[in-house]
Amino acid sequence: MFVASVAMLAGCGTINSLAVKSVASTLAEGGDTVTSHNDPELVADALPFTLMLHESLLSSVPKYEPLLTTTCSLFAQYSFGFIAADAEALQRDDYDRSKELSDRAFKLAERGKNYCWRGLEVKFHGISEALKANPTGALAKAKKEHVELLYWSAASLGAAISAGGLDHPELLIDWPIVRALVERALALDETWSNGSLPELMITVESQGEAFGGSEERARRYFARAVEIQRGLSPVPYVALATGVVKSNQDRGEFTKLIEQAIAIDPDKDPTHRLVTLVYQKRAKLLLERVDDLFLEPSPTSK
Repeated sequence: MFVASVAMLAGCGTINSLAVKSVASTLAEGGDTVTSHNDPELVADALPFTLMLHESLLSSVPKYEPLLTTTCSLFAQYSFGFIAADAEALQRDDYDRSKELSDRAFKLAERGKNYCWRGLEVKFHGISEALKANPTGALAKAKKEHVELLYWSAASLGAAISAGGLDHPELLIDWPIVRALVERALALDETWSNGSLPELMITVESQGEAFGGSEERARRYFARAVEIQRGLSPVPYVALATGVVKSNQDRGEFTKLIEQAIAIDPDKDPTHRLVTLVYQKRAKLLLERVDDLFLEPSPTSK
């Protein structure tokens, strides 16, 4: 009802743009109420309402960049952290349902990416086309205040590429854009958001030499992310394991990294407890299905 009321009032002009921006700013500021939550399922159930609320507000302030960025981030997180994760969990036991969820994850990530691209256009007119022609040069004017927008633009595009899988191979050519967005943000504020930037670069560098990737750089970004986070986040461990380590078919290192991710105490960094729990759930699934990921069988199964 609240979403419908906001949309109706905004459409009628009862709430002017300044009032909507005030509400939007409050929502965009966020805080650690959600990120510190200890119940991922409850958060997942609440997110669809939150997404509808943000989209309703955007109908009144369609060029308000902070709200565009926040809406983009929520769609990306919901897509990758929950829907794509559920699809991955069902891959072996219910392929049809897994495929449905993968398709949905892609649509959600694409929707989120589009909000970030609108935000980029607000700040840098014409950047969408410029990014296709010269990703690095297109971002030369970005400043530290734009790091959050750059990060979520990269993360949402990366989530769309990942969720698209074999159905949307045309998106693979956009990895250089993801790289350029993150590298520019890194140059502006390397430690932003508890090491989220080097964390994301692990995945970017894991794409292989054909897409400009490098195992050496991936491991360097892994070390930097762990340093910034004081080893309290499972994300870099899972990213390195599912990236270059899986590509190398190094079962021993893969298992070690996943076990390290699972062993992290979520309460040691309560501000990021939710992310820890979400990634640890995925890590446990990966450990259970390690035989499906490697050509060499487990030594104990011989």
